[in-house]
Amino acid sequence: MKDTRLRILVVDDEPGIREMLTARFELDGHTVGTAATGERALAALAEQPYDVAFVDQNLGGGMTGLDFLKRARPEHGDLTAVMISAHGSIAEAVEATKLGAFDFLEKPLEPARLDLVLRHLSERAALQRRARAAAVGGTPGLEMIGSSEALARLKKEIERVAPSSGKVLITGENGSGKELVARAIHLGSRRADAAFVKLNCAAIPRDLIESELFGYERGAFTGAVQAKKGKLELAHGGTMFLDEIGDLSLEAQSKLLRAIETGEVERIGGTKTSTVDVRLVSATHKDLAAQVREGRFREDLYFRLNVLPLHVPPLRERREDIPILAAHFLSTFAEAEGLAGKELSPEAAALLTEYSWPGNVRELRNLMERTVILVAGPIVHASDIADWLVPVTRRAPGEARGGGAAAANPGDAPGDEDDDLPAEPGTLREELEKREAEAIVKVLEAARWNVTQAAAQLGVDRTNLHRKMRKYGIRRTREDEA
Repeated sequence: MKDTRLRILVVDDEPGIREMLTARFELDGHTVGTAATGERALAALAEQPYDVAFVDQNLGGGMTGLDFLKRARPEHGDLTAVMISAHGSIAEAVEATKLGAFDFLEKPLEPARLDLVLRHLSERAALQRRARAAAVGGTPGLEMIGSSEALARLKKEIERVAPSSGKVLITGENGSGKELVARAIHLGSRRADAAFVKLNCAAIPRDLIESELFGYERGAFTGAVQAKKGKLELAHGGTMFLDEIGDLSLEAQSKLLRAIETGEVERIGGTKTSTVDVRLVSATHKDLAAQVREGRFREDLYFRLNVLPLHVPPLRERREDIPILAAHFLSTFAEAEGLAGKELSPEAAALLTEYSWPGNVRELRNLMERTVILVAGPIVHASDIADWLVPVTRRAPGEARGGGAAAANPGDAPGDEDDDLPAEPGTLREELEKREAEAIVKVLEAARWNVTQAAAQLGVDRTNLHRKMRKYGIRRTREDEA
C-alpha cells in the first residue's frame, strides 16, 4: 500500500484558517504544523522538514507570502508551496509560479478544489517515495545490485544523503557506477519528478564547456545562429550531475563557483542573469585534494562541492556481488536481444569472481552482453569467456620492468597496470595482447579516434589508454584522418 501522507506547514495570520486547514489535513492522516507569520514559518522549516507549505499571500508582520517564498527557496528548495489569497491577481499567480509555487488558490477555499490539490500532492509524494526506495534498493534498472557489505554501506549512505539539499561529491574508479549513484540520489530526493541533467566535463572540449554549462545568446560566436539554454538552466528545480568534475578548466571552475555562490547564470554573449535552483552532484575518478595541492583545482570550489562525500567501491572490493550482477546482465541482455536465457556454470562464476575487473561494473556489463550474443547454448562455461578476460599485472613499487628489485624505470608512471615489454611469441599473453590491441583499434575507429570517448567505452582512464596505444604502436594513419 502506497504512503500518501504529507508533512504540511500552514502559514496564515488568520487563526480560523489555520484551525480549519489543520483539522482538514489531519483527518486524512497528514502531519500538520502551523505558523502565523513568515518569520515563524522560516523558523519552523529550520527545525524540521516539510513536504508542502500552504501559504497565505497577505501575511501580517511585514512579510508577504511571496516574500516568504523568496526567503525559503534558497535554503529549502525541495519545499512544495501552495499559495492562498483572498484577492488573488494574475500578476501574483504568475510571480508565485516563477518562484516555484505548485498551485495558487483563492479564498474562500472550495472543498472540491482543496481535495483535488491534496490528491495531486499526495500522489506526487508517493511517486517520489517509490522512486527513492527503488533507487536505494537498486531494482528498476539502476543496477545497484548485490549483497556485499560494501554495497550495503553505500546504500545506507545514499538513504541519508538523498533527501537533503546538500551538494554531493562522488568518488570512485572508472566504470564503478558513479552515475548510477548520482541518479539514485536524484530519485531519492524531493526533486525526483524534476529534471536530472548530466554533463561529462571530460567529454566536452575545453573551449565549449562554458557554453554547455551556461548557454549562449544568438550571435555570441560563429555558429551561434540561435540562443541556447545551458545545462544549469535546464536543470532548474532538479539535479545537475557534473561527471568528471576534475577535468573542468580553471576558468570554468571560477565561473561555476560564482554560479553556485549567487544562484545566477549568465549566457555567453548575454547581459541578463537568470536565477537557477539546482542541486549539484559531482563525480570524479581523480584525487581532487591532490589536484588542489598542485594548483589544478580551486580549493574554494572543492570545499563547496565536497559537502557530502560518497565513495563507490570498485568491483574487486565486493566480489560476492559479481555472480549476482553477471546473472542480472545476462538476463537483461537476453531479453533485450530476444535470445534464450543463459546461466553461468560454477567454474565460470568462479573465474569471474577471481578476476580483478580493472574496468569495474562497466567491464562486467560489456562482457555479459558479448556473452549473450556470441556464446552458444544455455550454459556459459569458463572456457567460453576466459580469452576475453585481460589479465592485469601490478608491479610492486620500485620493481623494474622484467622483475627483480631494481629501481623503477624513470619513465614509468606510478601505478602502471601492465607490463609494457612485448610478450614472448607463441605464448598465451601474446595472443591476449593481440586481441586487446584489435579491440582498442576497433573502439577508437568507432569513436573516430576520440581517445576520451574510446576510454569511457573500454572502461579505462585516458592515461591508461594512451599507454596501451604506445605499447601496441597504435596511432592514427593519414587514411584515418582523411
